[in-house]
Formats: sequence, structure tokens, C-alpha cells
Amino acid sequence: MSDRDPLSEIERAFDVLGDQFGVAAGTVPTDIVDQGDSFVVHAELPGYDSDDIDVQLSEGRSLTISAEHSEESETTDGRYVQRERRQQSLSRTVSLPEAVTESETAASYEDGVLTVTLPKATAADDGTSIPVN
Repeated sequence: MSDRDPLSEIERAFDVLGDQFGVAAGTVPTDIVDQGDSFVVHAELPGYDSDDIDVQLSEGRSLTISAEHSEESETTDGRYVQRERRQQSLSRTVSLPEAVTESETAASYEDGVLTVTLPKATAADDGTSIPVN
């Protein structure tokens, strides 16, 4: 009988694949689209509910998406009792190339994809110009 752990080998294979494709385990795969007047971020979060997802914007340029889900199930069949627990959490922080207007951001979640729309900040959003007399 072998001392090899097949689950460890599978996890190692996923780590290698993640490294090769630039997405590490435990992160959220994202696409950021520049639509001229706004950025749109698409994040893949299959299997999560919208209540499991937290989206934070800090300093007008740093977007953090995190999700945490846990479930518990119990099955009884004759002499055997099986109880399983699963907890999964993911997180990703992306830096936006330009500042955005925090008060006008919006997020929606549908079919496992989170979409965050972040309107770009205009010159007026960067502060107020005070004329000197």
C-alpha cells in the first residue's frame, strides 16, 4: 500500500495550474474594462450568494472584493453518521489606473458574476479650484 495522498497531489496540481495562468488559489478571477467614462469590474464568484460578498473601495482607487461561504450537512443512514462542513473564502484587491467617484459606484450579482461599475472621477471630483484675487 502506498503512502501517497491523492488529495494532496490534486491540490498541488491546481496550485501549479494557478501559477501558470496567473490566478492563485483563494483569489477572485477578475476582468477590468475601461469604458471611457467608467471602469467595469467583472468578478467570477460561482456558488456564492449576494449576502456572502463584500465590496470595498478605498482611497478612490483600490477595490477589494471578498466572499465567504460556509455550509454544514448531516446524513444518518443505519449505523453510519456522516457530518460534513465546508467553508470557503476568497479575496482580491485590484488597483484602478485612475480615481473613481465613490458615491456613484454600483454593484450587481447575477449567475455567479459580480459586476461593479465605477465612474471615473472628473477634475471637479479631485477638489475645488479656489481663484486667487
